[in-house]
Amino acid sequence: MLATRALSLIGKRAISTSVCVRAHGSVVKSEDYALPSYVDRRDYPLPDVAHVRQLSASQKALKEKEKAAWTDLSKDEKVELYRIRFNESFAEMNRGTNEWKTVLGMALFFVGFTAIVLIWEKRFGEWMGRRSGVGGFRAGSEPGTRVSIPDLSLEMSL
Repeated sequence: MLATRALSLIGKRAISTSVCVRAHGSVVKSEDYALPSYVDRRDYPLPDVAHVRQLSASQKALKEKEKAAWTDLSKDEKVELYRIRFNESFAEMNRGTNEWKTVLGMALFFVGFTAIVLIWEKRFGEWMGRRSGVGGFRAGSEPGTRVSIPDLSLEMSL
């Protein structure tokens, strides 16, 4: 009874998953990678294509106004024209990130974790040594018995 329920649930899951997988293929549209793409990089200051590819009506009107004298454009219009062509300015690209905090935090985490493991191994190793004796044999495990290990060092006399 329980096995039948489990198999029916697995069967329903397999059918519903395969339907989703089959339906998923028609939704995805791939990008044409043969065309140049936009990228903001300091070492590549003038990308091959503009940041905004599909211009709205107001952006098209602004591009037409750009063809006239630039002195007629306001500062906001010049900034918007810049934003059509580029996503970030050099100042925004050079802005510092907080990635160093993540790197330092992860490095300190691993150093701390390693220290905890080493301390644990040292204490656990000493405890296991006291518990199990030498080579896994527990010498003197009965109460009241003592085991003496003879000194096997050789003395050389000249």
